[in-house]
Amino acid sequence: MSDTVVIFVYGTLKRGQRNHHYLAKQNFLGEAQTIAQYRIYDLGPHPIIVHDPEKGLAVHGELWEVDETCLQKLDEFEEVPEIFYRQDIIVANYYGEPPQAYFRHEPPPANTLSGDCWPLPD
Repeated sequence: MSDTVVIFVYGTLKRGQRNHHYLAKQNFLGEAQTIAQYRIYDLGPHPIIVHDPEKGLAVHGELWEVDETCLQKLDEFEEVPEIFYRQDIIVANYYGEPPQAYFRHEPPPANTLSGDCWPLPD
């Protein structure tokens, strides 16, 4: 693939989840974990990831190499730049250009359940 970006997905874009079709025909690089500086918050139908260097966890997700066309569709789906923005994320044992993930501009509401993966375990 030329002109590609590696993204870290942690929610509805993962394999087996309802929005995974956005990654059709892209290159799955494997399951991955961030370093222990992030946290996933469950907002019901979807999660958000937050950088939390003090109480962070190693968040589980997947790495995908996506082409520019797919990236544009993902940005539209994630409503970049109005609701979410794409930013580098530190993935453990990944060497190369830093992957990017979708972060929400607004913090999660108080008392929102959080953890290291989505869906959160029961």
